[in-house]
Amino acid sequence: MKQFDFDVAIIGGGSAGYAAARTTASAGLKTVVIEGGEEVGGLCILRGCMPTKALLYMAEVAHLVKSADTFGVRAGKISLNFKKAMARKHLIIKDFADCRTQQLTSGKFKFIRANAKFLDAHTVALSSRDGGGQKKDFPPTITAKNFVITTGSVIAPEPLCQLNDLDCLTSDTALKLKKLPKSLIVLGGGPTACEFAQFFSRFGVRVTLVQRSPHILQDFDADAAAVVETVFKREGIRVFMGTKLLDAKRKGKQKTIWFEHNGKKVSVSAEEVLFALGRVPNTASLDLEKAGVKTKPNGMVITDEQMRTSTPHIYSAGDCAGPHEIVHVAVLQGEIAGRNVARPGSARMDYRLLILVVFTDPQLAFVGLTEKEAAARGIPFLAASYPFNDHGKSIIMNAMDGFVKLLADPKSGEILGGECAGPMGGDLIHEIVAAMAKRMTVRELAAMPHYHPTLAEIWTYPAEELAEKISQSVSFAGLAVRTEIC
Repeated sequence: MKQFDFDVAIIGGGSAGYAAARTTASAGLKTVVIEGGEEVGGLCILRGCMPTKALLYMAEVAHLVKSADTFGVRAGKISLNFKKAMARKHLIIKDFADCRTQQLTSGKFKFIRANAKFLDAHTVALSSRDGGGQKKDFPPTITAKNFVITTGSVIAPEPLCQLNDLDCLTSDTALKLKKLPKSLIVLGGGPTACEFAQFFSRFGVRVTLVQRSPHILQDFDADAAAVVETVFKREGIRVFMGTKLLDAKRKGKQKTIWFEHNGKKVSVSAEEVLFALGRVPNTASLDLEKAGVKTKPNGMVITDEQMRTSTPHIYSAGDCAGPHEIVHVAVLQGEIAGRNVARPGSARMDYRLLILVVFTDPQLAFVGLTEKEAAARGIPFLAASYPFNDHGKSIIMNAMDGFVKLLADPKSGEILGGECAGPMGGDLIHEIVAAMAKRMTVRELAAMPHYHPTLAEIWTYPAEELAEKISQSVSFAGLAVRTEIC
C-alpha cells in the first residue's frame, strides 16, 4: 500500500478546519492543518461574528443611553468615542485569535503556515504566504490519504466595474477604520449589510442602504424583514429596495451611486461606500480540478450529506462548501467530515434545525422552516404569531417592535419552525431549537411552565393558538367520520 505523509490534511485553519482537525486527531489519525491566511483564526473570529457583534453591542448601549429619558433617567450630553470602541473590539478579537492559535499549535496535530494547491488527488504543493520572503519551515509538497477543504470565503466580486474606482469599504476593511465617515452608502441588504448600516447610523453616520431585492434580509419572511425596515427608517436610515445599480463615480471627497428605483434614475452621494453584496468560496487558488473535485460556478465545493466531495477521500466543510455561511454550521460540518474520514459513512449532516440570527435591533432569528420556505417546498403547515407590543416584558423594556411566529404540522402539531423579530431574538429562538430537537408539539410547548413576566413566555401564545386550531381540526375530522358511519 502507498505510504502517505499524513492520514489527513486539512486546508484551512478556521472554525471548520479546527473542528475537523480536533476530530481526526482525537480518532488517532496523523493530522496536519495548513493555513495560508495573513492571520490565524478564521472569518468568525477575525472579521465576522465576534468583531461585528462587539461593535453592534456598543452601538446598542449608545442607543439605550440616548433613549434613557423614556425610563426617567437623565443621561446628559452624550459623546461617542469611536477610537475607544474599536480598541475594545480589537482586544476582544485578540483574545479569541490567540486562543485559536494556541489550539492549532497545541501539538495534537501538525500546523503549517503556507498556501496549498493540489498537484493530484493525494498531493498538495506548499508555498510561502508572502510570495517568497517568508522563511520556509515546511516541505515543498505533502501527501495525505484524505483531505478536508475548509478555506472559507472571500468578498464577492463587484457587479459594476465602476465600483472598482471608488475604493469601497468591505466587511473586512470597515473593521479597520481609524475614524468614522460622515456619511455612508451601504450596498446590500443581507445580514452583514444591515448590521453595519445600523452600527454606523447609531454612531452618528448618515446612512443610505441600497438593496436589489424587494425586501432586505431575504432569508426571512417578508413580515419579519419589514420590522427591521420600519425601525431603520424610524432611526433615520434611508432605505431603497428593489433597485438596479447603474453607475458609480468619485468626485472630490464624495462618492456617488446611481441606481434605478421605481422606474426612475436615482443618485445618492456619501463620503464612503460599503460594498456588502456577499462573499464567495475561497477556492480559486486550490487547483481543485487536479484532484477531481467538482465545484459550482461560483467556486463552491459540491458535497454530499457526509461532506464528501466528488473525489471520495476528499471532504469539504464551512463557507467554501455552503450551503449556509454560519459558523456553528461550519463547526458541525467540520466534525461530520472528520468523523467520516475516521469512519467512512458514520455521520451525516442534517439541516432540520438550521438556525439563522441577524443582530440588528430588533434582532431577527429563525429555526427550521419559515413560511416562505415551507410554501416553496410544498410542506403543509399552520402558522400563528403574537406581537411584542402586547407582551408584558417587552412593554416594560420599551422594546415593542416585532413578533414571534410558530409553524406546526396541521395534523400532529409537531413544531416545524419558529421565527422571531424582536428583542433578544437570537436568544429567544433557542427555546424553539430545544423544542424542535425533541420534536415537541405546540400543545407540549404551550403546557410547559413559563415565568411571568419574561420575554420567553411570549412563545406560549402562538403555541396555544395552534394547539387549539389543531384540536378543533381533529375534533371536526372525528365528527365527520362518525357521521359517515352513522
